[in-house]
Amino acid sequence: QVQLVESGGGLVQPGGSLNLSCEASGFTLDLYAIGWFRQAPGKGREEVSCINNSGHRYYSDAVKDRFTITRDNRDKWYLQMNNLKPEDTGVYYCQAAGGFEYWGQGTQVTVSS
Repeated sequence: QVQLVESGGGLVQPGGSLNLSCEASGFTLDLYAIGWFRQAPGKGREEVSCINNSGHRYYSDAVKDRFTITRDNRDKWYLQMNNLKPEDTGVYYCQAAGGFEYWGQGTQVTVSS
């Protein structure tokens, strides 16, 4: 059974940090691009960061220099989020895209004082 399972969301004050994790199972992650998306209340889903098949990292302008995407050598990847702002609030989804596209169930991130 194919699954992507996120963890690490929560409530944090502005300026704080969170580290999201995503673990894939049920398929081989090789040759898949992996990434993170988010959806703020009342808005569409937007891409936050990804690593493509060549290992190139992409960050949206909104998170550049604050977020860092990494992956291990097997089936997990991470999003280290620093200096969080209220506008970073939303549901964060991990994604793996290749021959097929897989999504996690989402994890809530709330940045509020």
